[in-house]
Formats: sequence, C-alpha cells, structure tokens
Amino acid sequence: MELSNLIALLGGLALFLYGMQMTSSGLEAAAGDRMKTLLEKLTANRFMGILVGAGITAAIQSSSATTVMVVGFVNAGMMTLNQAVWIIMGANIGTTITGILVSLDMGAVAPLFAFVGVAMTIFLKRPRIQHVGQILAGLGVLFIGMDMMSASMSPLRESQTFIQLVSNFSNPIVGILVGAAFTAVIQSSAAAVGIVQTLAAAGVIPFASGAFVLFGTNIGTCVTAVLASIGTNRNARRATIIHLMFNVIGTAIFTVVVLAFPLTELIASVVDAPKAQIAAMHTIFNIGTTLILLPVGNYLAKLAVLILPEQARERAEGEMHLEYLTPVVSGGREGGLGLSAIVVDQLRHELHRMLVMARDNVGAGFDAVLARDPEQLEAVEQREEYIDFLNREISRYVSHLISLETNERDSKVVSSFFTIAGNIERIGDHADNLAGYTRMLVAKDIHFSSLAQQEVQTMRAVSLEAASALLDSAAGEVEWLSDVAAIEQRIDDLTDEYRRNQLVRMREGLCSDEACILYSELLTDFERIGDHVLNIAQELTKAGSTL
Repeated sequence: MELSNLIALLGGLALFLYGMQMTSSGLEAAAGDRMKTLLEKLTANRFMGILVGAGITAAIQSSSATTVMVVGFVNAGMMTLNQAVWIIMGANIGTTITGILVSLDMGAVAPLFAFVGVAMTIFLKRPRIQHVGQILAGLGVLFIGMDMMSASMSPLRESQTFIQLVSNFSNPIVGILVGAAFTAVIQSSAAAVGIVQTLAAAGVIPFASGAFVLFGTNIGTCVTAVLASIGTNRNARRATIIHLMFNVIGTAIFTVVVLAFPLTELIASVVDAPKAQIAAMHTIFNIGTTLILLPVGNYLAKLAVLILPEQARERAEGEMHLEYLTPVVSGGREGGLGLSAIVVDQLRHELHRMLVMARDNVGAGFDAVLARDPEQLEAVEQREEYIDFLNREISRYVSHLISLETNERDSKVVSSFFTIAGNIERIGDHADNLAGYTRMLVAKDIHFSSLAQQEVQTMRAVSLEAASALLDSAAGEVEWLSDVAAIEQRIDDLTDEYRRNQLVRMREGLCSDEACILYSELLTDFERIGDHVLNIAQELTKAGSTL
C-alpha cells in the first residue's frame, strides 16, 4: 500500500468518525431533551419499550448513547431493571439504521449535503436550524469520508500480504475479537459497521469473513455503557450486564448459524451490493437476537441480579457519597450524548437530597436555640459537612460537564443547577450559624424573653415553609414563583417587625446587650435564608425544572 493511499485512508477515517460525531451532536442539540422525556415516560410494556428504544437509537444513530441513558435512569431510580431490558433490545435494533443509510451509497450527493449543512450553520442564526444544518453537514462529511476510505483501500485487493491477513478473519474467534477490539477503541458500533461495509465494498474482505467481524462489533460497543456504569449503583451496573449478555448471546447464536447453515450465501443471493449485504446481516442479527430473547427478557434481568447480587453493606454507615452522580475524577469518562441526556435528572435528584438536608438543618438550628441544648449541635454540624461535600462534588461535576454540553436548553438548566447548589449551601451555613448560637446562649447564660421566643418559633415555621416550597411539584412555574416571592416578602416584613420589637424591649430594659446582639444576628440569618430561597426559586423557574 502506497503512502498516498495510507494518508487518504487515514483522512477518510477521520472524516467518517468526525461526520458521525457532528451528526450525533446535532441530533442531541436539537432533540436530546425530548429523547430523555420519552424514556422517562416509558411504561413497563415490553413491546412499547422495544419500539421506543429502537426509535430513539435510530434517531441518534448510537445504541451506546441510548444504553448510557438507560444506565443513568436506572441509577436514578426512574426506570426498573425489567424496563431497561426492553429499551436495550430496542436499541440494538435501532442501531442498524446507520448501516442501512451507508448501504444506500450516497457518495455522489455527499458534497451537496455538506454544503447545505455548512451554509445553514453559518448563515442562518436560529439555533434549531443550525442544529439541523449540523446534522446535514455531518452526514455529508461522513459519506465523503467513506468514499475516501473505499478509494484508498481498492489497491489492497492486489496485496497478497493484506489478503493473507484478512483471510484470518474467516476464523470466527479472530473475526469476533478484531471487531470487538476495534469497536471498543472507537466506542461506536455504527462507525465500526460502516468501516466493515467500506472494506467489503472495496473488495478487500469477503462477506463471509466480514460477518464475524460484524458480530464482534456488537460486543465491543458495550464498552461505552461499561464506562458509563462506573461509580453507579448495582441496578445500573446490572443494566450494563444485560446489554453485554444480549450481544454475547446473539454473537454465539449467529456464529453457530453462519457456520452450520448457508446464511451468508442466502443473503448474498438476495442482495448484490457488499455494503447492503453487511447491512442486511447486521439487521438480521439484531432483530433475530431480539426475537429469540424476547420471551426470556425478564430472566435476563434475574440473571444480571445473580451475577451482581445485593451486598448487605456497600459503604460504611453515614459515609458521605453521591447517590446519583458519578464523582468526577481526573481522566474520568467524558461527556457525550447519553451523559448529556441523563445528567439533568441526576443533578436534580442530588440537589433534592442536598436541599432536604439544608431544610432539616434549618429546623434543627431553630430547635437548638429554643431548647438551649448544645447536644443538638452535633447532628446539625454533621449534616452541614455533608451539605458542603455535596456542593463541592456537584460543582466539580457541573464544571466538568458544562464545557461538553451541546444541548442549549440543558446547558442553561445545568448552569442554573450550579447556582442553586451554591444557594443551598448558603442556607446550610445560616442554619449552622443558628445552631451555633446555642453555645453562646449556654456559655454566657443568655435568655430570650418569652416574646422573643415566640418570634423565634414563628421564624422557624416560616423558614421551613419557604424551604419546603422549593420541593413543591409545581416548582418552576410562574405562579409558584409568585407564591415563593410572597413568602420571602413575609420573611422581610417579619424581620423588620421583629427588629422594631427588639428596640422596644431594649428601651424597656427587657433585653440584655448580649441577648440583643445575638438576636440581631439570628434575624440576619433568618432574612438571608429567605433571600437564598428566592434565588433558588428564580433559578428553577428560569430552568423550568423542579427539585
């Protein structure tokens, strides 16, 4: 193979992979949130699950992305393991659409696709039209890359060395391992299938050998979901095991079928074009495996539980941890279509945990002041440390993700969640301040008057009302924001009223200097809690989300 052909091959491969990335990114930016919503509303009906999984995967051209979404939803508790089985089966059917598109041999019109797509992206300013342009440009670049690869590999048909190398693919084990390894590296079975089609079209790999490489690509694509499941809960990892079992079982079945029956010859007698032959085998493999495993789908879920059984104690009791998000570590997994589609829900669930802790600390902080009981401080301080931990981890996660986010709406939501985390942390700080005043009350034997204690009880009730309002199912709606703003205004009004009452008590000699100073600090914390609640409500409304 000449150097010029090798350079053309590498350039074609680069364009092909980049075209796929452009197309997927455009689809994610245009409709990623709709894909997520559709999966969220899925019923337990197996046939509907398969249809939804197939439809979404056909649209985004990535079974890995769909499976990563499933892993995320199972991890967040929004999807059962049995539901995940049907989505995964459907995803494997939907991924065949890329091979079918490639088999149409659209190289002649590929430059037109690229030109129209780039023109839409550059000259039209509406974001949705630009996303469509990105999809078209990606398809154009993809097909141009395939044509370059095909042309550069044509001379290999005369190379005895390459022919001898490819002949090893006729060994099922070798072919499967090569397909699995290559797909694991590029993390895209659709791209790997497209490359197998290009090899077949160039005449450098026979259909019979390409079938085994094709089977291996289905195993290799599981790597993406495996990486996505790192750090998730057991059910999420079981969903990954189901994905792997589906493809391993399908590969074993169809390897035996190809060796025992003339399946490749039958397909070749019906379909002439090499690309179409590979696409047909890919489609038959995934639909056939789904039909075979459909009756035993629930047993796949049970088998996954047996492979990864429950453990009585996975972490030390009380150990601080992220319940829904995978901690961000150096060199950890990058973002992508699947991650982008699920991250909003994972962040929302984690923020919900954080807000509940902050609300509990607000109530406990006031309780400690009213009871003048320093022993209650330990629980408040432990929760405050947990709140700080969650804020750090969520902030690191968002900082890592926000530069990778392609969906405009989700990018705004994630930015709002970053602000919300900081405000929840500040509520926790003020709750900790409240509890901390107990030490001074006891150490200096400070007592509030009965009227001041009644005011503190009212502050406690209103503060809890405000924090609880953030957890309302109507959160994010304009009318709800008005209700929260009214509560915040009531907090401001009460603060002003209680300051005036304090001045009266000072003039009447009913309040010591130290008690007055401490009470003023307490009022400041009360007012600040209201401010942060309103900030969170405004961000939720901007994001159109709930906690």
